[in-house]
Amino acid sequence: MESIEKSIFEEEVDLVQASSGKRLANYLIDLLGFYVFLFSFWTVIVSLSSTMMEFAVYLEENRLLDRLISLVMYGLYMGVLEMLMKGRSFGKFITGTAVTTEEGTVPSAQTLFLRGIARSVPFEVLSALGNPSYPWHDKWTQTLVINLKRSTLKSEY
Repeated sequence: MESIEKSIFEEEVDLVQASSGKRLANYLIDLLGFYVFLFSFWTVIVSLSSTMMEFAVYLEENRLLDRLISLVMYGLYMGVLEMLMKGRSFGKFITGTAVTTEEGTVPSAQTLFLRGIARSVPFEVLSALGNPSYPWHDKWTQTLVINLKRSTLKSEY
């Protein structure tokens, strides 16, 4: 009897992964947001310090270092953004998707931040190729990107 009563009150979880198309749209929208942030950030920093202006010129000459710094900054940007927005980003708001744990709950702030940092791994973006898309930053943090309209969750976004 107890198991029957328990099942009546348990919430049903049905997670529908976001399509590869929505994942790509998320990436492109978030990348555009990152470039706007990066441009604004560097404009302010360079205007405040001549030393930073010299560093910016140095980065233009050293493309590899520029790419590595940009990759780390993108990971930090996405980690902080998803952490502050509880598993959402600008792209995810627009496409109606969200990050969730494999159990259907909102991931912890630590998990969301680590998920963003995992994006700093070189060639990580290529791990998203495939259908369904399950990139390294999802695998390493046991998270999923789901379609909110088609999923039933334990918690609200």
